[in-house]
Order: sequence, then C-alpha cells, then structure tokens
Amino acid sequence: MSRRIFGTDGVRGTVGKEPMTAEFAMRLASAAARVLVPEGGTVLIGKDTRVSGYMFESALEAGFVAAGVDVLLLGPLPTPGIAVLTQDFKADLGVVISASHNPYHDNGIKFFDGHGAKLTDDVEKAIEEQLAHPAITVPSASLGMAKRIDTARRRYQAFCASTMPGNLTLDGLKIVFDGANGAGYKVGPRLLADLGAEVIPIGCSPNGRNINAGCGSTQPDLLTTTVPAVGADIGIALDGDGDRVVMVDENGGLIDGDQLLYILATSRHASGTLKGPVVGTVMSNLGLEHALREQSIEFRRASVGDRYVLEALRESGGTIGGETSGHMIVLDQTTTGDGLICALQILAVMKQSGVPLSKLAAGMPKYPQTMINVRVSKKMNPDDSPAIRNAVASAEASLRDSGRIVLRASGTEPVIRVMVEGRDENIVRDLAQQLADVVAEAAG
Repeated sequence: MSRRIFGTDGVRGTVGKEPMTAEFAMRLASAAARVLVPEGGTVLIGKDTRVSGYMFESALEAGFVAAGVDVLLLGPLPTPGIAVLTQDFKADLGVVISASHNPYHDNGIKFFDGHGAKLTDDVEKAIEEQLAHPAITVPSASLGMAKRIDTARRRYQAFCASTMPGNLTLDGLKIVFDGANGAGYKVGPRLLADLGAEVIPIGCSPNGRNINAGCGSTQPDLLTTTVPAVGADIGIALDGDGDRVVMVDENGGLIDGDQLLYILATSRHASGTLKGPVVGTVMSNLGLEHALREQSIEFRRASVGDRYVLEALRESGGTIGGETSGHMIVLDQTTTGDGLICALQILAVMKQSGVPLSKLAAGMPKYPQTMINVRVSKKMNPDDSPAIRNAVASAEASLRDSGRIVLRASGTEPVIRVMVEGRDENIVRDLAQQLADVVAEAAG
C-alpha cells in the first residue's frame, strides 16, 4: 500500500520543511483525531530532547484540543514509555515527537493506539486522507483540555523494573550508561541505580542540539573506550528515543542487536521458556541464522522495520525478535521495541548465569558484512533498474551460497542501503562498493 506521508516509522523529516512544520503537525493532530477519536477522548504526547520538540508539542496539543480531545503532556520519555503509559492511563492514543537516531535538525511524529501498538497501514492511510481537509475546531463547550503529567518517568521506570525476573537485582554490576543525550537520559541511570548497579552516565546532558551527537547506539565509540577504562562489567547505549540498544562487553567489544537476540534466544531455549520462532530481518547477520540453527532454534526473517518484526512475531506466536541496529522486541514483556527492557533481560541473563557478556555472545560467529548508504535525490526502488538487477545477479553468482546481498530503500532517509555479506571480508567489501557505484549511477 502506497503512503505519501507515513514512512516505516511514522512521519519524519527536516524541521521547517514539509512535512515537519508546526502547521502540518496541527493538521496531522486534527486528522488523527477525526480517524481515531472522533467522539473525543484522551491522547498522550511525549517527546525526546530535540529543541524543536517544544514547537511540535504545542502544535499537536492545539490540533487535538481544537478537535475536542484531552491531552496529557508527558515531556521527555523514551518512545516505548509512551506505548506503556498509553495503556496505563487508558488513553485512546499515544503520540511521540522524535526522529529516533537522526540528528537534532530532524524530527518526527509517530503514533500508538490504545493498546500500545503502532498503527496499521490502513489506519495511517485513513489519516492521510483526512489531511486533505482543514483542521477543525469544535464548539467551545466541546474543546479538549491539556495538562502536564509529572509522574510519567517514575511510572515507566517502575514498569521496566517489573520485567526483571523474581527478586533479581543488579547488585555488584558496574555499568556505563550512554543515553545519547536523548529521551532516556534520566530514566536509564535512575532505573539501573535503583536496581542496585553502580552507574557511570555518559551522553546524559541534553541541550536540545546534541542528541545522538558523538554518543548513543549509532556512535558508541566513547562507550567502547569508557567501559574497559573504568573497569565496568558492561556498557549500555540507547538511541535518541530509547527504542534501540547496543551493548559493550567488559573488554570494550561492541555487541549489536543480532548478538543480543542470540543471547536472549539461547538463554530462553536452555530454560525451556522460548516460544515460537526467533524473528530477525533481511539485514540480520547470516551468522545469527546459522548459530540458532545449530541449537535447533527456528529463525525467520521479516522486512526491515520493527513493525514488520512485530507482525511476524504475532503471526508465528514468537516472543523475541529484533534488528541488527538494536531495535529489540521482547513481546512477553511489552508491546514495542524497548531498549531499556531488552538491556534488563540481558543483564538478568548475566546475573543468573554468572557469565560475562563477551562469553555469552561468543557462540555467534559474525560473518563479514559491509553496508553502504547511497544517497539519492528522490525515492527509488532499486529493483526497477535493469542495471542494478544485472549487477546484483552477477555479484550473487560470485558469492554462490556463501553470502547474501540485500538492496533496499530506507524508509526514513533518502538513501539506498547496499548490504553484502559473506565469509571473505575482502570479497564482501569489493562487491559492496561495486554495487554502490552502480546504484549511484542509476540514481543519477
């Protein structure tokens, strides 16, 4: 289904350019209200730490209130926290103002329904159709009201803590926490400290413009050097809105989403609590698939995007899935990707087993994988280009059965992602560059 405004994770773009303007945000709120809460109701609005969040928060508030919807303003809180609190407050809709791992000059708007789930394609299409109409203002007697909620962070923190098994604590663990100067900058360190860990925070001083800048899950270099330097047991890095997580072992080694998925899957398999298949994406490392197969754990691939991982989990009866980027879903604990909850599940495995993170991840070989992002001037489907199709066929023939090639258009950025994976790093790197050159030429 073609959607003009919504991408794979809500609406996103550069602040001040369509669609990320205050005027559009107000119209979007009005359209969402007409589709999802036409008789009035309650909507929660949360955000990350971008300076533009104030502008979009006010615009969304105005659009919803004018449409007769009450608004609860939660302030900075991880995206999954909005999903949790939408259910906790029995609200009709949750709204998140965030561009996730993007730089501060971008922003985005995404929605959760009353069950804490992301909207379906059909609902998003219905909202887009309503955008063709002006924003509405109901009679004064029917206007919504808005108020700020001061307990949001504590309520979400309590929910996260409740996912730890039994009476397990983090006593004795020294953790470096990187909040990406984003939405998890406050709740992350306080959650870990309250569970008994010694916490060293970095990337926890947001100023509105430093979100994801030299920190967080997309730029974890500072974390990889800090963990061994301070003798920590583990490092945890969220992205700007807190729905992704990567970790660093005691030696400074980066542990990505594929490895985290491997640890969760094998731990649950060993304890007999793993349900259904494990779900990754077309970008998940081939080493993950092979390592799980050796332990007779079923593995399935979904399209890139946590919404598609979630759909595959629900269809198959599985409970854990995720992406290489660290967008992890633990479906028996929450409804959407949650970096903090995933991190707690990994910390629980470490505490219960007494095994350091480096050894827990060692059972999964990582095949060499090269990813090149080719910027394009407009959206394009690489499969539509004969030149690209021929180049991919030639590269696949040279890899034979020892690797994979994936080309896909990003749902959030004007880029074509070229991924090549195989046993020989030099071959993988060369093929990726060759394909990227072909894509760049085809894109004009």
